[in-house]
Parts: sequence; C-alpha cells; structure tokens
Amino acid sequence: MEPTRLEAEKLFKRYNKSPGLYKHALAVEAVMRHIAELNNEDVEKWGIIGLLHDLDYEQYPDQHCTMSGKIMREELWPEDYIHAVVSHGWGICSDVEPTELMEKFLFATDELTGLVTTTALVRPSKSVLDMKVKSVKNKWKDKRFAAGVDRSIIVKGAEMLGVDVSELIELTIDGMKTAAAELGLAGEPEASAESKA
Repeated sequence: MEPTRLEAEKLFKRYNKSPGLYKHALAVEAVMRHIAELNNEDVEKWGIIGLLHDLDYEQYPDQHCTMSGKIMREELWPEDYIHAVVSHGWGICSDVEPTELMEKFLFATDELTGLVTTTALVRPSKSVLDMKVKSVKNKWKDKRFAAGVDRSIIVKGAEMLGVDVSELIELTIDGMKTAAAELGLAGEPEASAESKA
C-alpha cells in the first residue's frame, strides 16, 4: 500500500519540532504537488516526498539524508520514496543521484523555496501572492541576501531538468502560492492590490 500524507506528517513531526523546518517542509510539499499536477504525475506521492525530504535534519544534521533512509527503511517505506528523499542531497551529503523527474524537481526547488520565502518577507506586502519572478531574480544577485541559499544547487537542478532558472522560480512561486496562508506568506495582498488600483 502507498503511504498517506497523514503518515508522512506524523513521521516528520516525530523527528522535527522546529516550526521553521515544518514550514519549509510544507513549502517544498506545495511546490512538488503543483509541479506534479502540471506534469500529470502522482500529486500525493510528489507532495509526500516534498514533505518528508528533510526528515532527519533537526536530529541528525551531520548525517542528513543518510538517517532519513535508515528511518524510512525501519518504518517500511517503499524504496522509491526513500530513493527520492535521499537523492535531494546528491553531491552535498548523499551519493544517490536524482534520476526520476520528481527527484530532479525536488533537488532543484528545495533551496529555491528558501530564497522565495526570504524574498517574500522583505516585500511591503510580506506575501508570495503578489510576487513576480523578477523580485527573486533581483535578490538572487545579492549574495549576502539569504546567504545560506546555495544558488549553484538551484542552477545545477535547472540544468538537470533542462529548464531556465526563471521558469524554475516561477514554478516555485506558483506552488508556494497554493499554501501561502500555512507558510505565513499570505501577507496583506489586498492592501497591496488596492495600492496598485
């Protein structure tokens, strides 16, 4: 039987207490679900893998991805879910290469959700709902902004997928818009819309 989202969330929360990590997991889940839908893929599966991708990060930061694989195997998760989760750390903390479309998108958008979140929070509206690609591209150039976001991983992911970085940013923004309220990024788009009127 395929795992459910509820099982994934319970597993994630058993190993992670940080609200920030949970929001990041929700952001990646939303992006993965959005992209799966656009590609006629399994939305639930893609979303669950997005939700679980940092399963071990809080408790085992030095063994990131390795411990996720171990935990998921102990919990009898399907091997393809495990491969996808572990592959997002390819070349960083894992030697498991992303081969499936789902794995490549996870690799490419994980860091990017952090850049989109940080960009949204410095905007007047504090919202992702009225955000454009150029806002993120402007912040991209400033290496001191969201310095923890490794831009080279995003570029590598885009190349792996054969898409432009701008297209990847747009997909990520659109995916995060679907969960803006849960992510604390709904801001006040109404006020911003009124100011444009």
